Amino acid sequence: MDSFQKKFIEEATDLINNLEEAVLNLEKNSTNNELIAEVFRIMHSLKGGGGMFGFDDISNFTHNLETIYDEVRNGKLKVTDDLLSITFSSVDHLRSLLDPDALKNKQIKKNNDILLGRVDSVLKSTDSSETTQIEEQIEEQDKNTQQTIYIYFAPNESIMDNGTNPLYLIDELCSLGASIVFPRTSKVPMLSRFNSSKCYTAWEVFLVTEEHINSIHDVFIFVEDESELEISKIADFDTLSNEKFNKNIHSLYSEKNHFDPTVIKSLIDEVIEERKSKVVNVNEKLKIFTKENVISSIRVSSDKIDQLMNLVSELVTTQASLSLYVEENQVHALNQLSENIENITRQLRDTAFSISLIPIETMLTRFHRLIRDLSSEFSKNIDFITEGAETELDKTLIQGLTDPLMHIIRNSVDHGIEPEEDRIKSGKTPQGMIYLKAFYSGANVVIKIQDDGRGIDIDRVRQKAIEKELISSEAKYSDKEILDLIFIPGFSTAQKVTDVSGRGVGMDVVKRKIDEIRGTVDLESKENVGTTITIKLPLTLSIIDGLLVVIGDTKYVLPLNLVEKIYAYEHNEFENAFNNIIIVDGEQIPFYYLRDEFNISGKPLNVEQLVLVKYEEKRIGLVVDSVIGEYQAVLKPLGKLYKNHEIISGATILGDGTIALVLDTNKIINELSFKN
Repeated sequence: MDSFQKKFIEEATDLINNLEEAVLNLEKNSTNNELIAEVFRIMHSLKGGGGMFGFDDISNFTHNLETIYDEVRNGKLKVTDDLLSITFSSVDHLRSLLDPDALKNKQIKKNNDILLGRVDSVLKSTDSSETTQIEEQIEEQDKNTQQTIYIYFAPNESIMDNGTNPLYLIDELCSLGASIVFPRTSKVPMLSRFNSSKCYTAWEVFLVTEEHINSIHDVFIFVEDESELEISKIADFDTLSNEKFNKNIHSLYSEKNHFDPTVIKSLIDEVIEERKSKVVNVNEKLKIFTKENVISSIRVSSDKIDQLMNLVSELVTTQASLSLYVEENQVHALNQLSENIENITRQLRDTAFSISLIPIETMLTRFHRLIRDLSSEFSKNIDFITEGAETELDKTLIQGLTDPLMHIIRNSVDHGIEPEEDRIKSGKTPQGMIYLKAFYSGANVVIKIQDDGRGIDIDRVRQKAIEKELISSEAKYSDKEILDLIFIPGFSTAQKVTDVSGRGVGMDVVKRKIDEIRGTVDLESKENVGTTITIKLPLTLSIIDGLLVVIGDTKYVLPLNLVEKIYAYEHNEFENAFNNIIIVDGEQIPFYYLRDEFNISGKPLNVEQLVLVKYEEKRIGLVVDSVIGEYQAVLKPLGKLYKNHEIISGATILGDGTIALVLDTNKIINELSFKN
């Protein structure tokens, strides 16, 4: 597959995702002309791009579908549930057609034929007499909607190298209405220097059309980066039918071989005077829609971003080595240089992070679609509300987060939200609600998924756990401890198995996937009120600000965003503490003595450090031998032999070349509290 086709697949994927989002919005507001126009433009772009880059299956499939939305746009058809259903099915099918050999698959070919038949039936369903009447009404309404557009199109000399013929674009432009085309030939070289594969001509076009100016932009959608383009509306009426205007522009072209905007303005003023109509502020109308010289954003391969992050990680490690060398050798001449490099490295790290971050809204469309489809399947009325969609996460985290969120939403639709009649009996609104909220909390991102459904029957969970011998019937457990049993593999309270859930795989997968990306998941539920699942994630997986500590002969790194304060205590105060409780600033703080917990032998120091860390809504102390200081830790995986050590997030290479283990304080406290 050549680079042009790969580029088209990337752009087409974005267009299809945008199409799905636009159709979801259109379903909520079927009379919104802007949404209808957006759906049409996307289909037009897919059709044009597909034909240009050899994806004829996409071009052929979208042709009639585009025609339907052109009819809708012109008021000849209405947006119906059937049309929306066809469009959603078409969105899914278009994703399949991104494979050039897709129609060789019998099932995809069958789906293609079925959908084309449904599209044709929509086009043929309108009564001809009614259609004629509608056309007459629209024609009557639009008699005065013609406008004159000026277009300047100067393609790059090399535009024909990729197969583009600029004359085809001029021809398509002229098909939009009455037009006069003037070529600019001033750059055509002498015959001795003429290259037949180059384009030396520019064109100026006066076009009278009823089409929106966006339709004119669509003609040039694939050559905007390879040409100089200006498009402006110069009048709200047909100027070409005016003989004086026609004569003047031909005269100007004969004299100068080009048109000046100020001259065009004066010609329009003369026509307005001649029409004896209300004076129009032509200065305001003559807006040149030029391509900005400054590019605000670019498309970058994710592989290049990964490579950039790897290089930044290596730079952070090298900078740490330099800082250590300067400190150990007291090379004062290098001290200022080392500090400058450290500052630049930190800024470069933050910038590289921001490049790799993706807003959560990029994955929300598939959730809207999932809820729509499942609501229809289960005959439930559900509204999906989102907040904080602009919150950004590392792209690797986004990829790892999609499946867990899909599981959670499926469970909410299937088990959480009740049918309308059940909700009314319970005194609730007929429409259920699933609410997704994302926000920053320190160096973490928190995602909450909440529904107002039937909630989880804690007594039933307890009974099921006793039946499976997961807990003792005599022991007392808090509601939270009982709810946490849902994350055990294979645990399910569903009374029947559906295609969506109830097989005992779901919440355990959620927890495992969240654990893999160093996150935590918490579950709260109240019967007949609803369920809330809270996911807390680090902003990134590659580099963290840490606190470097020592226990025995080993160095460890604690996540700095979870560290609150550090206190020094004599060893005997920890040794004599009752029930591992110590007084800190007048407050009783539970602590864990990590030297004992990690089975580290040797004589402890006389003075040790208590590191206070945040854990849920509490503060917990972790006792270490000593604290070295802050450290930028580049996380490296430990490999398959150590992947089951959940309390260790990874390892990092220190400035002196030694290894320090990066600890997950939440997992440590979870494991130690369970053990004790």
